[in-house]
Amino acid sequence: MKGTRIRLNGIDAPETDQVCIDKAGKTYACGIAARDALIELVQKRPVACTGDEIDRYGRRIMICFVDRMDINAAMVASGWALAFRRYSDIYVSQEQTARAGQEGLWSGAFIAPWDWRHRGSQTEILGALSVPIDAQQRLLPQPLASVSPTTGCHIKGNISRNGARIYHVPGQQNYDKTRITESKGERWFCTEDEARTAGWRRARN
Repeated sequence: MKGTRIRLNGIDAPETDQVCIDKAGKTYACGIAARDALIELVQKRPVACTGDEIDRYGRRIMICFVDRMDINAAMVASGWALAFRRYSDIYVSQEQTARAGQEGLWSGAFIAPWDWRHRGSQTEILGALSVPIDAQQRLLPQPLASVSPTTGCHIKGNISRNGARIYHVPGQQNYDKTRITESKGERWFCTEDEARTAGWRRARN
């Protein structure tokens, strides 16, 4: 909003690179689906937000509204975000309703966003009912060969010849051939949000 980066208070949604399993048992890009659900909620209407707290990445932590609709609550109620209990329990009832109704993420199997960012062999798989027996294998793929040797993160923060800071995510055109030289200021990131906060922009290809 007018150049201000906002974190929706009390909720956490899938990362843009996150995959989940739908009710038909197929994997899908649930992070993209959650983003699209937010776009559909807003529908280019005026948004009003309230909240003064600022997180460590410089984002305003806010509750946002379209007309009188609490967007934060609506994202959880529709199953495309979870109540972020680590920081707030204000949307727990909406999450319980979404889970009972098998809405959004709850229609299949998924990993909580906060666990996805640090996923490993013991990561819990969530779902409204019983999850597929192979869910862990499908949602927790083997580590990529191209990862940071110290953190295991796989987003590459490259500095181009003209000094531009650009990050590459797995699957992009130049990802595999991009080499990270930390002594030159290049670095690895665990999430795209972390990369953007540090001043890197996403590669166009």
